[in-house]
Amino acid sequence: MLTLRVALPVPLPTLFDYLPPAVGEARAGSRVRVPFGKGEMVGVVVDPAAEAAVGSKRLKQAIEVLDPYPLLDAEQLATLAWAADYWAGAPGEAVANALPLALREPRALPPTGIEVWALTEQGRDALAAGSRKGGSAALLAALQDGPRAADDFGVVLPDWRAAARRLLEAGLVEKREVEDAPPPGGAAPGPALSDEQTAAVAAIGEAFGGFQPWLLDGVTGSGKTEVYLALIERALAEGRQTLLLVPEIGLAPQTVRRLRDRLGVAVEVLHSNLAEGERARAWLRARNGSARVVLGTRSAVFTPLPHAGLIIVDEEHDPSYKQQEGFRYHARDLAVVRARSLGVPVVLGSATPSLETLGNVEAGRYRRVVLKARPGAAQPTRVQIVDMRAQRLDHGLSPTLVHAVAACIERGEQALVFRNRRGYAPVLLCHDCGWHADCPRCERPMTLHAGRRRLVCHHCDNTMHVPAACPACGSANLSPQGQGTERLEEALTERFPGVAVVRIDRETTRRRDAFGEILDGLREDKPAILVGTQMLAKGHDLPNLTLVAIVGVDEGLHSVDFRAGERLAQLVVQVAGRAGRSAKPGSVLLQTHHPDHPMLHALLRGGYPAVAAGLLEERRLLELPPYAHQVLLRADALGRAEVDAFLAEAHVAIGAPGPLRIAGPMPAPMPLRAGRHRGQLLVEAGTRAQLHGFLRTWQQALASLPSARKVRWSLDVDPIDLY
Repeated sequence: MLTLRVALPVPLPTLFDYLPPAVGEARAGSRVRVPFGKGEMVGVVVDPAAEAAVGSKRLKQAIEVLDPYPLLDAEQLATLAWAADYWAGAPGEAVANALPLALREPRALPPTGIEVWALTEQGRDALAAGSRKGGSAALLAALQDGPRAADDFGVVLPDWRAAARRLLEAGLVEKREVEDAPPPGGAAPGPALSDEQTAAVAAIGEAFGGFQPWLLDGVTGSGKTEVYLALIERALAEGRQTLLLVPEIGLAPQTVRRLRDRLGVAVEVLHSNLAEGERARAWLRARNGSARVVLGTRSAVFTPLPHAGLIIVDEEHDPSYKQQEGFRYHARDLAVVRARSLGVPVVLGSATPSLETLGNVEAGRYRRVVLKARPGAAQPTRVQIVDMRAQRLDHGLSPTLVHAVAACIERGEQALVFRNRRGYAPVLLCHDCGWHADCPRCERPMTLHAGRRRLVCHHCDNTMHVPAACPACGSANLSPQGQGTERLEEALTERFPGVAVVRIDRETTRRRDAFGEILDGLREDKPAILVGTQMLAKGHDLPNLTLVAIVGVDEGLHSVDFRAGERLAQLVVQVAGRAGRSAKPGSVLLQTHHPDHPMLHALLRGGYPAVAAGLLEERRLLELPPYAHQVLLRADALGRAEVDAFLAEAHVAIGAPGPLRIAGPMPAPMPLRAGRHRGQLLVEAGTRAQLHGFLRTWQQALASLPSARKVRWSLDVDPIDLY
């Protein structure tokens, strides 16, 4: 008997069979409402005519078909099935990831029309009379040249909704829905491309109409975005869609603004900060082909592209492209798989390409174009190592660094002091007895946040009041040890009175749009000191920033993680790339207790390419990724014994390892987190085929182990973090 085979959003490695509903035709890719357990669920039909695995009397009937047409097409369903198999995920969770949250509910599809606002006659009078102030006046002024799509205001007037409600009630504006958005304005011409940029556009452009992965390897400030824009213009001219992925939501507003100004078309945005209704409508506009340029973060890799022409992954090395919970896919790698299925080129852009991507270039699977020059920059950024050993430090800042910041401010320029640790101090210590504030749930030091008067665990978010006296000996001699961004901000404010000191980290950018507002304020040519974490390492362009001082280099030089060297080199180069992007020359200070470290000298002599070449050779000799392939089994439970028992059984279930290499069972590098004991088992193979041939059988064996019910466990294929 033929049945519906349905993917349901549950963490089980199986699909589910149902009898067809009494009314309506369920096609592959359509959503259906089905009974599940004692309740109901929304699933997606994967096969509308599957052979039932059991007798029809044991099958339940689907309740209803929710869609007039399939939401997921054959390419998406095939790609999702491949992805679930490759990353050892539950097929239903993989399919659920492809749908915005609003489309996982048993509701009819939202309209795909575009929300547009316009002035009424009364509104024109109010604008002419100047009777409105603040946000209301700004919104009226933004509408004076004609109707505008709501999406435009999210970029130019972040808090416009409240003003719109007031003006709507007063009859000064009107809201309507249209099928096609009013154009955001004519396409603005960009700067003339350099010879390198022109060559890159020509080479990649020749590959249009077929699958080819490209690495666009360009130093920071070399104009990779201009290459993207030229390629997107070519795709638009052919009536094709472009998907552009960026690693962080913080990069989206400035990128949207640049795309809209230059391309003269609406740009759909897909990321987790959007209201779910907006996200669903943008996804559906991509599905019907009316969205021609789609910009998004990791999950946007699942966007439907019926008229695909080009996929771009910006900052392809960024670890945020890897999903770390649930279905653990890697958006960069999935973008390459989708491009192959769609028959389009995929461009991976970075100033510091991942070793995996460089390995693919070396193997001939990817082609590479290089941008070595920085158009408009006066000269290459100068890098200097500051030896901290013979210097008296003030809040972790050497005199050399402080003098360099002072000189920068005197020139009317901006400096960035980079410290990849937020908070005031990473440790609160009692000088009399040695007690320090540890998280009881993680057994790791809690970070002091002086502004909030709280101790915060950055691993589990556990929060405690700062004690007035030492809990162990009663002494009031409690002292913060080490420096976070909050403490550096305080020290620099005290050292440079009258100069704007701006801290950019997760604490100061919690409010929606706060990050964009801070950056907009810094684009003026006024002297300022920025204190920031890795949020500032991404592709932000601040023309007056000429000095970058990196305070915490040493932490990445002696890590047990084999990826630490790659990440430190990427971070240093990316942060250094914020300096000297305009006509003013830039300089970078690396403050370290290890000035003779070979990796720092390789960076100075040959930049990131020299470090990457050395690291690749090291990985080849040690048979580490990308020259080997890994799967990490993680387990956690309230008791250590349960974790140890499960991992021991999991190890036995491997059987004779053959060509596989096994590390563990062992405690996780952080053995206790949020009150749960953690352990892991790492399996390595020389080829993907070896790893996946073993993995499918092992995954089934793990699910059937009696001890598996007493722990939470997960498999992470191609893990980027062994912690």
